[in-house]
Formats: sequence, C-alpha cells, structure tokens
Amino acid sequence: MTTKQATIDDIKNGKTFLGIELGSTRIKAVLIDSHYNPIVSGNHDWENQLVDGFWTYSLEEIWKGLQNCYADLNKNVQAITGEPIRQVASIGFSAMMHGYLAFDSQEQLLVPFRTWRNSNTGDAAEKLTALFDYNIPQRWSIAHLYQAVLDKEPHVKDVDFFTTLAGYLHWKLTGEKVLGVGDASGMFPIDPKTASYDAKMIQQFNELTTSADFKQKLEDILPEIRLAGEEAGNLSEAGAKLLDVSGHLQAGIPLCPPEGDAGTGMTATNSVAKRTGNVSAGTSVFAMIVLEKELKKVHPEIDLVTTPDGKLVAMVHANNCSSDINSWVKLFSELLESLGMSVDVGTLFETLFKKALEGEADGGGLLSYGYYSGENITEFAEGRPLFVHGPDDVFNLANFMRTHLMSALGALKIGMDILVGEEQVHVDEILGHGGFFKTEEVGQKMMAAAMNTTVSVMETAGEGGAWGMALLAAYMVQKNPDQDLSDFLNKQVFAGNLAKSLTPDERDVAGFETFIKRYKEGLPIERAAVEHLI
Repeated sequence: MTTKQATIDDIKNGKTFLGIELGSTRIKAVLIDSHYNPIVSGNHDWENQLVDGFWTYSLEEIWKGLQNCYADLNKNVQAITGEPIRQVASIGFSAMMHGYLAFDSQEQLLVPFRTWRNSNTGDAAEKLTALFDYNIPQRWSIAHLYQAVLDKEPHVKDVDFFTTLAGYLHWKLTGEKVLGVGDASGMFPIDPKTASYDAKMIQQFNELTTSADFKQKLEDILPEIRLAGEEAGNLSEAGAKLLDVSGHLQAGIPLCPPEGDAGTGMTATNSVAKRTGNVSAGTSVFAMIVLEKELKKVHPEIDLVTTPDGKLVAMVHANNCSSDINSWVKLFSELLESLGMSVDVGTLFETLFKKALEGEADGGGLLSYGYYSGENITEFAEGRPLFVHGPDDVFNLANFMRTHLMSALGALKIGMDILVGEEQVHVDEILGHGGFFKTEEVGQKMMAAAMNTTVSVMETAGEGGAWGMALLAAYMVQKNPDQDLSDFLNKQVFAGNLAKSLTPDERDVAGFETFIKRYKEGLPIERAAVEHLI
C-alpha cells in the first residue's frame, strides 16, 4: 500500500501522471501516482447547447471548463502537499469521440463545434456506407464533413484541418496535429493491418468529391495517427499557461496520443485484449468487444473502431442512456423540496435505483424512450423523451424505475443481439463503468439481463475515462521495451485488482426479452411523438 508520504513525494518529484477527459456532462481530471493509484481528481460540470439546430459547446466553454477542472485538481493537490502542481511525468487528454471541428489555414474555427450527438448526417452516412461497404455512422467526423459538402455549406472550401475535441485540445497545447488511433477510428475507417487510415477508402472519398466545392485531399486535412505508447509532443509554454492559468505548471511535459472516451474506457477496464469487452453507460451507452476477426457483413447498428493500440473492435453505440432518468430524479427531488424535505441527490438516486429491483422482471407492461436526441440504431433523426402505459398495467414506483433502467439499455441491446446472434461474437465477461453502475448491483443486474452474460465492475471503475487516460500517459513513459498495452495493464496495473462480478438471473433475462419485444413494437409511438411534438 502506498503511504501518504510516498504519494506526496511522487507529486513533488513529478512522478505522477495526469489524465483529463471531457465527457458530455462533466470534465474530469485524475492524477495518479507511480503505482497507478488515483491520488486526487478535479471536476467541472457542463452541458451542450442546441444552437441553430446543432448540439455544440463553444470554444470559450471548452477552455473555461478545462481550466476550471484543472484548477479544482490543483486545489485538491495543494490540500495534500501545500504546493501547486509544477511538474508531472506525462499528460493525456481524451474526450467524447466523433464530431466535427474544422479550421481554415489561419487556424480559425469555421463553424461551431458539431458534437457526436448531432444526427443531421443521415444522407452522408448512408452514401459513404454504400461507397465503402463499411458502416459509417452518423456521428463520425467524415459523415459530418461529407454532409457539409452535400449541403453545399460555404465553409467546406476553406477546411484546412479537422479533428475531434481531444485532437483539438492536444493541438493547441502542443502544436501537434495528431490523434490516437482509437479516436481516429471514429473519424475515418482504419485498416487494422496498417493501423492507419484505410488508403483505398481515402482514394474513394477523394474521387467522390472531385466535382464539389471541396477540392482538398482528405489525407492532407486529417490528423496524423499515433499508437498508444508512442510520443505525441510536449506541453508548450503557451499550452502550459492555457491549461494552468495560475502559471505554476511547467512546459516541456510529454503528452501521449489523445484518445476518445471509448479507448479510455477500454483501458480503464483492462479490455484491450481480444475476446474482452466493456460497456460504458452514462449520457450515452456503448459496448466495445475486441474482435478476433473481421465481421462477415456490414451492419448499420455496429461500428468498427480500434483499441488505443490498433486492434479491431466492434462498437455498439446508443446516443441516449441516462439523461431521461436524471430528469425524473430531478423531478422527484423538486417534489421533496416542495414538501419541505431535504434529501441528498446521491441518496435519492440510490434509493430509486434500488427500488427498481422490487419491480416485475419486464417492468409490469410500462414503456419509456429516453430519446433526448436521435438514435441511429432505431433509425431516429430526432428524439422525444416519452413514457406510456396501458390502463391495466402495473403502474407503481418499482416498475416505473425498472422500466426506465431497461429502456436506457434498449437500443444497445438491439445492436448487441445482432453482434451476438448474427455474427456469433462471444465474450465471457463484460466490464462495466460509468454512472449507470454507481449504485451497487442495480446497474450490473440490468446490464447482465440485457447482455445475458456476466457483468463485472472493478473497484476503480468510478474513476472512469480520466483514469484510463492517465494510464495511457503512464504507459508511454513506463512501458518495458516491446511491451504491448495489454501486457502492461495486466502485469503493472491490474494485477491483484478485484472486480465484483454478477451473473445474469434467468428471471431477469426472460423479463428483459419480454420488455425488448414491447420496446420494438412501441417504436411507432416514439415516431409519432417526433412527428407531432415540436
């Protein structure tokens, strides 16, 4: 066990590793010691905004949020050491994948950041999928770019560079236009044999756009790819001041390749080897299964991305998970406040989640769709949160909560059933992380029922992607020669790490199957809500 003095020594001697991840609702920083244990964290809450029809975060919000998060981390470090952070061994940045940040030759942002949540790119995604014979989801950066070309947006002729949120931060802090292969795999397809952008598809895209206003060669405007463990630049003088407005952080710190939240989730759950899998459940929910071989056919419900070291991964991504549940919990909190009662929000979440375990296995006939945004798996360009039940259904609090928890996994299950059923991809255990699993047993139980497989949660799962990013930063400077990422995680990070595992209950599995049948049959109700509710 690491002593407090050893921890202080690691901080003062610059032997710590820093990971920062910009998620959809929270920016989190985690500082870990030389033995990979989390020391302190920093946080900043934020929300995307719907501006002119696009989900976005302004550049001002991005930098303010990052600086506030780092300042919070620094404050917590000073509470331990009495001094601010001046030096760390390495830093890594990660963020929500996909989206579209496009810049001109003067490094000016051409249009506001378009996040993964936007689903206006259906036409582009469909055309590119047909052209490449490879699934291009609406979230992917190339779909955003091509949709702008199809829509003849004036800015496309000026695009000199486009990247993801993590790639943008890394660029501004180091001057390097690079991206980790995992995050890059959500921009454009990766050839698993070369761990670089698929050359044939690059050529196909260039030929496709020759007659449009977009004259650039795609390979000239994409970020360069780096694999986990490779060097990706150093914190510049300007970057140090941009991150730490107090001015104490020193320049020259090495940065590892920036990654997406999928890659950090795989790292944080030690799920980067073949036949391993993990599921991240928060604002969105996605399952990642590291494949032994390529899939037999193209499935629009299944993305192909990579691990941070370039292995092929099947990704089932649903845009919506916990947002609607959060709104209902907020409503219950307002009710309690109106009655003059004060209940901690964490306690309220835990109470309501545990109540779901008392419900009927299929939710008692109730139905909900937590579609705050569109959902590509079920073919919705927009969403409308919806709850409905029949007059004879068992409408009580337990069934209400259970229904919302199952619905949060509904689209994910549809995609996973295709992966397991049609493609016969098997995984013995799923590692879970994210807010959905915060209440002991409940989220695990629901996920095990949906996946019909064992779901495990590690003791460190609560640290999430920021911790996974810190581990990637550590891997870059502490790996042994020729040591791959999986070996590093198994031998140096997770050896002896305990996980709580839960096997699926037959009653829960059967109940979820009944629920998902109702969920599929009820999709026309959600479609009517989208059509008639403005």
